[in-house]
Amino acid sequence: MVHKTNGIVLRTVKYGETSVIVSIFTELFGLQSYIVNGVRTNSVKGSSKTGFFQPAAILDLVVYHQELKNLQRVKEYNWAHLYRKVFFDVITNSVALFMIELLQKCLKQPEGNPELYHFSEEALIRLDGAGAAVQANFPLWFALHVAGFFGLRIDDNYSSKRKFLDLQEGFFTNEKPAHPHFLGDPLSGYIAQLLKVMKPEELPEVPLNKEKRRILMEACQDFFALHIPGFGMMKTLPVLRTILDDEK
Repeated sequence: MVHKTNGIVLRTVKYGETSVIVSIFTELFGLQSYIVNGVRTNSVKGSSKTGFFQPAAILDLVVYHQELKNLQRVKEYNWAHLYRKVFFDVITNSVALFMIELLQKCLKQPEGNPELYHFSEEALIRLDGAGAAVQANFPLWFALHVAGFFGLRIDDNYSSKRKFLDLQEGFFTNEKPAHPHFLGDPLSGYIAQLLKVMKPEELPEVPLNKEKRRILMEACQDFFALHIPGFGMMKTLPVLRTILDDEK
C-alpha cells in the first residue's frame, strides 16, 4: 500500500554504495525505518539529496507501508517545511538535535501518535523562528511538555506548601523525599512556571540563568531515565550546557 504522510527525520545511516536507512517519526505510522536508494552519489544532483535526511528535517513523504515489515521504502520525498535557521545556526541546531534525541529515546514502538507528531512538528517550526531569549529555555519547555505524551506529565500541583518536586513520583510534595531524585525551591518553582507555559513566546518570562538551566536539564534527564527503560544519558546535553548563554 502507498501512503502520503509527513515525517520528522530522527537518524540516518549509510547503507550500501548509494543508499541510506532513515529512522523517521511519521504522522501516520509513528516511528518507522525506511531505505532510500540513490541518495549518496557523486553527482551534484545526488549530493543535494542527502540534505533531505538531516536530523530534524520535516518531509512530505510518499511511502510503501506493510504492517509486518520492519524496513519500509520511500517512493517520493520533498520538503514539508523549509527551515530558516535549524540547519545553519549553531544554537538553533543544538536545541533541535536535543529535541530529536529526546524523541529517539522515548519512541519505542512503530505505532501512530498524531498528537505527539503535531506537537513535535510545531515545536521545531516555532524553534526555527524563535529569538535567543526563547531558545535558551526551549529545551526545558519541550522536555516537560513532551513527557505528557508518554504518560509522564508532572502534576502541576506546586504551592508554597508543596515545594518539593519528586521526580520519581512526578508530583510536588510538602515533604522532602527520602530518595535523591527531587528538586526543592526555587528550582521546583521554575519547573512549575515552565509547566504553565503553553506558548514558547512566553518562555523569557521564566527567569533562568545558565547554572539554573544546567541543573534543571540534568533533573529532566534524571526524570526520563527513571521512567523510560534504557533511556541512559543524553549525548546532546553537554553541548547545550556549553552553547546556551545567560540571555534571559
